[in-house]
Amino acid sequence: MMRPMEEIIQLLQKNALMPRDEMARLLNKPKEEVEAVIAELESDGVILGYRPVLNREKWATNTVTAVIEVKITPERDGGFDRIASRIAKFEEVQSCYLVSGGYDLLIVVEAPNLRAAAGFVAEKLSTIEAVQSTATHFRLKTYKENGTFHHLDVATERLAVTP
Repeated sequence: MMRPMEEIIQLLQKNALMPRDEMARLLNKPKEEVEAVIAELESDGVILGYRPVLNREKWATNTVTAVIEVKITPERDGGFDRIASRIAKFEEVQSCYLVSGGYDLLIVVEAPNLRAAAGFVAEKLSTIEAVQSTATHFRLKTYKENGTFHHLDVATERLAVTP
């Protein structure tokens, strides 16, 4: 059985704009309790912020999103943390993750255009001494982001099977 805090987090992840009185009704809790739990989650740093999921095809922007695999040499006494923190501070970096596998960091970068994204890799990221290599992948189309589908125009009818 889930605790009220976990239930509230699930509702917020589905729709952070859901009215608190509706949350309270769904959870069979007083609105004041729901609001208090949310305030506690925010003050404790469990909830770090709220961001909309944008359909970039409908929002006329030329912003380029790149996912960059980064292989780094960990620092003595600092491991990956100091380098990852340094990389995460760049304005272009939207997300930065330590990952397992063939590379160490996965970063998501947003730039105004391809030239700016390439410039970030060449002039900022690759110049960090601990960075051994990078592999950049550009987002071409989004199908699903943060649990939200962008394109639902997939045919749902099955084609007839013929011999």
